[in-house]
Amino acid sequence: MTQLPRPWSPVIRRRSLPLRAEIGRQLRRRRTRGVFVVLVLLPLILIGAFALGDDPNDTGPRGFVDLAQESAANLVVFALFASTSFLLVVVVALFCGDPVPSEASWSSLRYLLAAPVRRERLLRQKLLAAGVFSAAALVFLPAWALLVGGVAYGWGPYVGPTGEQIGWPEFGLRLLLITGYLMVSLLVVGAFAFALGVWTDAPLAAVGGAVLLMILSAILDSITALGDLRQALPGHYAYAWADALAPRVDYSDMATGALWSLGYAVVLVAAAVWHFLRKDITS
Repeated sequence: MTQLPRPWSPVIRRRSLPLRAEIGRQLRRRRTRGVFVVLVLLPLILIGAFALGDDPNDTGPRGFVDLAQESAANLVVFALFASTSFLLVVVVALFCGDPVPSEASWSSLRYLLAAPVRRERLLRQKLLAAGVFSAAALVFLPAWALLVGGVAYGWGPYVGPTGEQIGWPEFGLRLLLITGYLMVSLLVVGAFAFALGVWTDAPLAAVGGAVLLMILSAILDSITALGDLRQALPGHYAYAWADALAPRVDYSDMATGALWSLGYAVVLVAAAVWHFLRKDITS
């Protein structure tokens, strides 16, 4: 007679909380659907706002917003420019900061660990699922804005503020670079939100704490008296992706920003894991 594996056996622990199940659980949540609804509406709202507004006869220097109606490429650049400092921060903080404290607030965290699910496996699955949804959102927004912009403004080349143009498929490669950099630069937001989610049982505190960190960082970054210290602030290189739109790409700021973000992310995630493995789970 074959003996079934005991609940605490390594076989059961390896099979518990599979990633596809965690992704499915997060996909069914209203906040996930709400995030993607907002991302769907953003390019449509931008096009509606441009249609209702007047076209200024300004012969001075033009920025991303002034050039947004030139082509689909320009619209997607403006959509990313408008959402980098807040919307994308909120999206990543929501996906990364909510999963662990939401389980605690539902009083289901200790039952998950009694399933049994190893603590490090639970954190890994939650973090991987959060990364999947964050990456999906960061890919979906430019892809959707590009499609909507193509229908509304055509598929012409990207036109820069100084009149330079980047045609297809070169702009497509630049857009991939921009999206990849945004994923890396927002790691610090996700890691901080995740770490706060391990320390608190309140999802709002984890998500709001990460957003407030970036707001505070932006305020400090505006203080020129801090000098080179501002380079270490999270978010200082948030807009370094704009260098990918120059006629000749300068990777220096993007590389520096990516290294800072990766460094913060490694330290914060390591601290979160260290704390969670020693935490007394009562929720």
